[in-house]
Amino acid sequence: MSVDFEKIKELVQLVERNRLTELAIENEESSIVIRAESAAAPNIAMPMAQATTFVEVQPCEHPTVEPVGEVSPQPSSSEHLVKVTSPMIGVFYRAASPDSPPYVEVGDEVEEGQTIGLIEAMKVFSEVPAEVSGRVVEIPAENGKLVQQGDVLVVIDTSGK
Repeated sequence: MSVDFEKIKELVQLVERNRLTELAIENEESSIVIRAESAAAPNIAMPMAQATTFVEVQPCEHPTVEPVGEVSPQPSSSEHLVKVTSPMIGVFYRAASPDSPPYVEVGDEVEEGQTIGLIEAMKVFSEVPAEVSGRVVEIPAENGKLVQQGDVLVVIDTSGK
């Protein structure tokens, strides 16, 4: 089954923008259901995280890890601090599994290209690489929480390099 992720992203944005509770689309090959989760409803689709929106694509394939496209570092007010931002909407995870240690901690030295976390979108886990080398000074994104495209995940100080 071929999945057009850009179309799904547009559908998710349509649901969020119009505050829909559910959008279902079916054809001969597949079906897709996008549901906005109410604040009072328990989170069944993503037990590790609270999400405002989730997408269900059928038939379901096994999760794969794919590198995320370009993540452009955003310099902050200090020229030595680089903010690594989320390339997409999804759930941010600091570790590969609940039993694994986090990819990075505050104070860790990271190299360009090193994985700093994962974004789960539509049951696909995408690695988020550090775009610069330096020392992690802040991790504003919370583990297991929904992040929007452009949200700051990790702040790296490049002054020591």
